[in-house]
Amino acid sequence: MNSDDSAQPPSGQGPSSPFKSTSGWRRVLAAAGYSWAGLKAAVRHEAAFRQELALGIPLLALAWWLAPGRWQALALTASVVLVWIVELLNSSIEALADTVSREAHPLIGRAKDLGSAAVMGSLLLCGLTWAVVFWPA
Repeated sequence: MNSDDSAQPPSGQGPSSPFKSTSGWRRVLAAAGYSWAGLKAAVRHEAAFRQELALGIPLLALAWWLAPGRWQALALTASVVLVWIVELLNSSIEALADTVSREAHPLIGRAKDLGSAAVMGSLLLCGLTWAVVFWPA
């Protein structure tokens, strides 16, 4: 048995990561802490996320106040939250890409452009959702 065998989890699931936490409630609490740290980092370092929050938070209040029904309010809310989720993923791609290299590279540029396109798609879907819900019948 070589020294690498001890790092293998049971049933051939591949090498375990030393960064993985334990299971159970400790893992849930740790995950919540990491998520909170990620949100704080996005607010602190990502101007686009701050702008989308500044526009989205009032929209959430308006959605539940002005929507004709609860399903429409839910659709409006989901469309705004989706923009935030996609922006967080895009920001994570950009941060990782900048960690790998700050020099121009076609694949890093493509990854960043694809993330930006995903954000644009979520913004268009959000706008379309709001237009459909409030389109005069």
